[in-house]
Amino acid sequence: MYLTTRFYVFAIVAILLLATGNYSAPFYTVGMAAVWLLLAATIADIAILYSRRGIVASRQLADRLSNGDDNDIRLRVEISYPFALRLTVIDETPFVFQRRDVDFLLRLKSREGKTIVYKLRPTQRGVYGFGRIRVFVRSALSLAERRYTCGEPQDAKVYPSYLMLHKYELLAMNNRLTEMGVKRIRRAGNNTEFERIKEYVEGDNYRSVNWKASARRHQLMVNVYEDERSQQIVSVIDKGRPMQQAFQGMTLLDYAINASLMLSYVAVRKADKAGLVCFADHTDTFVAPSRRHGQMERLLDALYSQQTRWSESDFGDMLATINKRLTKRSLLVVYTSFGNTQAMTRQLPYLKQLNLRHKVLVVFFADNEMRDFVNSSPRSTEEYYQHVIVEKMLYEQRLIVSQLRQHGILSTLTTPQNLSVDVVNRYLELKERQAI
Repeated sequence: MYLTTRFYVFAIVAILLLATGNYSAPFYTVGMAAVWLLLAATIADIAILYSRRGIVASRQLADRLSNGDDNDIRLRVEISYPFALRLTVIDETPFVFQRRDVDFLLRLKSREGKTIVYKLRPTQRGVYGFGRIRVFVRSALSLAERRYTCGEPQDAKVYPSYLMLHKYELLAMNNRLTEMGVKRIRRAGNNTEFERIKEYVEGDNYRSVNWKASARRHQLMVNVYEDERSQQIVSVIDKGRPMQQAFQGMTLLDYAINASLMLSYVAVRKADKAGLVCFADHTDTFVAPSRRHGQMERLLDALYSQQTRWSESDFGDMLATINKRLTKRSLLVVYTSFGNTQAMTRQLPYLKQLNLRHKVLVVFFADNEMRDFVNSSPRSTEEYYQHVIVEKMLYEQRLIVSQLRQHGILSTLTTPQNLSVDVVNRYLELKERQAI
């Protein structure tokens, strides 16, 4: 039980009246009457509030929260008092949010209920613990308030951004993917690929005649095609030290995880097989490419517990693992971050070897804040030096892209915010060109 601000205001007024009574007797009488009236009203208010246990509150939230997205948290509050009440509802959110504004003022009528909805945006994966729900109740007198402790502590796991997958699916159903930036890719011709050459028999399509083979064999030979096989799309995520850099509260690793999940979802919808490789100082996660039912759940569970490390990434161990476990040619989308050309040069031999057996697409990150800083006008000598340093870093990023292309390795330089859409568009472009 707590006394409210209104009680203390009335108490101060009564005390002032009693003090003024030292100079004028009528004020003392009025002051005493005010004291007894305040005591009686307060006792009546407390009796009303404690006449029954009339508050029920509960929290409704998903078993999984989506990292980097706004997640709805619902509080349901119901009263069984036969009169209207004023309520202050405070939810004990996980301490990692450092929120001090999750309190709501309500006015409920007799035996009424109301649902409160607010949003939380986690920026780290893991287990988040919610506490109890505190409800402070005041009657119309508002001289005292009663505290109710409702609900039970809850744990919610924060997974990679699966809400983006639902958004993609809804937009796909409504043919509105262009709103996300996903381009429409049209493929000309049949979805077939070459299988073998055989002798011509009556009924074969004359347009499939292989004239070079026919000239060598001195008889008609035709190409045989089969329906296009599903292709393997493997997300290769670097968890080394550079991936700890953060943008808008989320690390580069989290952005890479969200993008790989989105790419895998699109690949499975396109009848391709989606897989996963995660590595740092050694390769510790491998999910074989598949498009079977439940593959997205396996990828989601594998990505949930990934964390960055302070060690330098071992591209050699990653190369050995992929060569050993991936026998079919695949599209390898490598998410990494090169701080300078020297860092890229150290890893270039491994990327070149990967590109011999597979199609490699290296995805690394551009910093919008650096570009904005370069476009601003320097106002001091120190800022001139800073501009030179930042311009050099941006130049090295462009140089890295150029050097990778010289060695036949595809690359994409994108901002963390546009990562998912840019990677999906690049995958669709390669699929349309049959370059995988």
